[in-house]
Order: sequence, then C-alpha cells, then structure tokens
Amino acid sequence: MNTAICQKSLPFAPWMQAVSRRLPGVQPVSLEEWLQVDDAYSAQMTYRARLVSGKGQQVLRCDPACRDAACELLGMVLTHIPRLGFEFVGDGSVLRPDGVSVQLDNARPLWTLSQLVQEDFLILQKEGDRHVLRGALLCFPASWALDQKFGHGLTEIHTPVEEYDDNIARRVERLFHAARAGQPLMRANALRYRDPDLYHPRRGSDTDRSAGTYIRSERQTILRLPETGAVVFSIHTYLVREADLSPDQTAGLLRHPIEMPAGEMTP
Repeated sequence: MNTAICQKSLPFAPWMQAVSRRLPGVQPVSLEEWLQVDDAYSAQMTYRARLVSGKGQQVLRCDPACRDAACELLGMVLTHIPRLGFEFVGDGSVLRPDGVSVQLDNARPLWTLSQLVQEDFLILQKEGDRHVLRGALLCFPASWALDQKFGHGLTEIHTPVEEYDDNIARRVERLFHAARAGQPLMRANALRYRDPDLYHPRRGSDTDRSAGTYIRSERQTILRLPETGAVVFSIHTYLVREADLSPDQTAGLLRHPIEMPAGEMTP
C-alpha cells in the first residue's frame, strides 16, 4: 500500500445534490473552472512523474492521428494555467505553483501536460456516429486499465459497468456529440477505497468497499476542442479520509450511501 496522497477536504460531494446523484449527472461550469489546483498538487505531481517515467504506455498513449488534438489541448492548458498560479519563463519553461520548473516540449504534448497539471486527460475523436479514445494521459485510473480501453468507443469503454445500460450509453454519446468549445460540462463520482494508492489499473483491485476509509471522487469535465473538434474528458482525482468530510457531507453520506459499482469506468 502506497503512502496516502490526500486532499484535506472534498470541495464537491456528488451525493449531496439530486442532479449529481443520477447518471450521467452533468452540469455546466465556466471555462475558468475547467482545471483545478488543490492542496495535494505537489504530492500528486511527484507521483505522476514517477508513473509516467515507469509505466510508459500503461499511463500515456497517443495515436498518431490524435497528435494535432493533443497539441491543441496543450495550447489550451497553457492559455489557462496563469490564472492558477503558473508563471512562464523566458527560456521556454513554466514555473509551477510548487516552484518546480517544467521545460515545455511541443513534440510530447501529453508528457508535458503530465508535468504541469493534476488532471488526467482522455481525448476522444468522432469516427462515424461514435467517439473513440485515441489519446490518453491516465495516471490515476479508478479500477480500469488504459490498454484494455484504448481505441474503443464510449460503450465499449464502459463495459461491463452494470448501471451503464443502453439508455445511459445513448445519453452519454449524445453529450459528447453536443459538447461545445468554451463550455465545459462537469460531473463527479464517488467510491470508497481501502487502498489509498491513486494508481488502480485493475478492475476489482479494492473490492471490499464497505470497509473503505477513503472517499475517492473524480471531478470529470467534457469539453470540445475548437480547432480539431476532438472531445477532451478531464479527470481531477480527489482522495480524502472519510473522517475529513464536512459534517454536512457526512450526514449526506448516511442519507445517500455511495453504492456505485466497483470499477466505475470513465468517461
């Protein structure tokens, strides 16, 4: 079991609102709220760098046809991050909020993103009437493996999640078709874990959720890239000790237990 990398609090508890308790549970947010920096930033970034260095294509993959979209995503992130405390330096590097300098590498857009922000990114491209996963930076999978889902469409990505039936599949596909540039949609999930490791690539790797002492919540957004038209699914992972939930969140969890299926897939 790895040392727990936890946030001190959970800013958005999906069980607290009726709209976020239902699948797919999306709501619009402003572009300014697209990316987040929180109190676990430095520790998460250190772990991400280690995973990218050691895991290779298990955490980072980009189809050649997705390169333009990955570069466009990097450009959008670079436009966005100054408001989050990042500083551009004249030598082509970026100074992160934790003081670490990152040299920008446009030839490796997803690698560069892995060194800058806490979010994981899945890039889905429209092929016929479906969206297919063609680019991914996935350091913190919640019980699913990138190599099993890469190159698949949304429905195949979610198999075998019990709650992801044909009706939900059609609704989520419609969401991706309707995704607009400049207008992110946000949802969040919540799962109990005993093992605090943020890297959980195996389905069923932490099955006894009733005994979990950690609440893991993914803040997920859907956003279309304006130039390439690809859809970006971002995942910001929060891990908090159940004891650190606010009193209202704890009371809400008693009223609405998180009984989501183990290994809920994303997006």
